[in-house]
Amino acid sequence: MGKLRVLSGKDVCKILMQNGFVEIRQKGSHIIMQKKVENSTITIPIPNHFEIKIGTLQSIIRQSKLSKERFEA
Repeated sequence: MGKLRVLSGKDVCKILMQNGFVEIRQKGSHIIMQKKVENSTITIPIPNHFEIKIGTLQSIIRQSKLSKERFEA
């Protein structure tokens, strides 16, 4: 288990897009990403900042239900 790297909002969006998420809209400094799963959808707001704080990144990873390894250095 590695250490999470510092990512920007655009970097996180690229990782999510590679895993089936689609950019729905952007309001202010947040990009809204969605993925349809079986009979529901996963919606995640991504702050469009140069550096996303570790706690925020961990929350995004938890909400996306992706493995932490995809976001590690």
